Amino acid sequence: MTTFAFELLATDGSARRGRVTTAHGTVETPVFMPVGTRGTVKSLSPDDLVAAGAQIVLGNTYHLMLRPGHELVRDLGGLHRFMGWDRAILTDSGGFQVFSLAKLRKIDEEGARFRSPIDGAEHLLTPERSIEIQHALGADIIHVLDECLAYPATREETAASLALTMRWAQRSRDAHDGLGAGRALFGIVQGGSFTDLRERAVAETVALGFDGYAIGGMAVGEPKPIMYDLIALSASELPRERPRYVMGVGKPDDLVECVTRGVDMFDCVLPTRNARNGQCFTADGPLAIKHARFVRDPGPIEDGCDCYTCARFSRAYLRHLYLADELLVYRLLTLHNVRFFLRLMETMREAVTTRTFGAWKARFFERYKVHSGSERPPKQDRSPTGGPELK
Repeated sequence: MTTFAFELLATDGSARRGRVTTAHGTVETPVFMPVGTRGTVKSLSPDDLVAAGAQIVLGNTYHLMLRPGHELVRDLGGLHRFMGWDRAILTDSGGFQVFSLAKLRKIDEEGARFRSPIDGAEHLLTPERSIEIQHALGADIIHVLDECLAYPATREETAASLALTMRWAQRSRDAHDGLGAGRALFGIVQGGSFTDLRERAVAETVALGFDGYAIGGMAVGEPKPIMYDLIALSASELPRERPRYVMGVGKPDDLVECVTRGVDMFDCVLPTRNARNGQCFTADGPLAIKHARFVRDPGPIEDGCDCYTCARFSRAYLRHLYLADELLVYRLLTLHNVRFFLRLMETMREAVTTRTFGAWKARFFERYKVHSGSERPPKQDRSPTGGPELK
């Protein structure tokens, strides 16, 4: 029997407060999932994540398949034991990473053929293979393999891609059923930027019957108003009694807008990636720690923040570490950013529970500077561990 359930506890407008039950504990929603691409949330230990309030993390099927290999992870007791994390884990299907490979992959009816950027070896990721890998990893929540299109795409291209995604969803469903119970399977709603295709995607995906539903193909280049409208449309037509997950979104203001539209679950690399580029998130908007105005600043990154970094260290010290390329700064800035995102979700859960979400949202946007161009981090990833995180 699959140890998975979702309970809707409260609503305020379309915003929802819920609880997901898994074999590795409960997850209060709306929830943000730190991204553990290769079996680790970059620079943080499991104890760091627990202290920050993380209930669930995301593991990346594509990266773990390539290195160290899902068979090795399975043989060593599964991803929970391998990474020393005893709370819930969600894995994606690998579809987005294959999409991002561009010239290194070819997609056909069977699946996605691609060459590994690590050693050039050729791989074939089919719906069945993706499910097999995720079962081997032992995640609590897994996903069907889908095709993600870039924006813009023509209606003909989008319709053809959606049809392929639906055929892959059925194959994923069949493969999952054949491997026995033990984990939840989420379907993925595609359909590009066309509202009727999104509606069709919701109807056909729900008809297959999944434990939860992800809204895919977002934040791939489309304007924000279009993204918000498509998320609202998809969420409003998904089953009320199942969790809703927007993949790869997003910035703090995106999280608030998506919760407003009825979404329960989120993931994004921004807290970790931007920390390595010196950007810190605060209730007044992001700030770049390298700025000269912080050279003698004795205050924390954010007044009132309860994270370890803000309790112990000044902006002046963190700026010094960053400019000196000291490794400690990556951990300290990541600790703050992850805690900021998780604290943001905590306050939204409370606001929905007390039915004060509208007033809370108004106060949030009064402070948060959505367009802080001068505070944008550099485009390069300064991470000592290599290239940018993919999600």
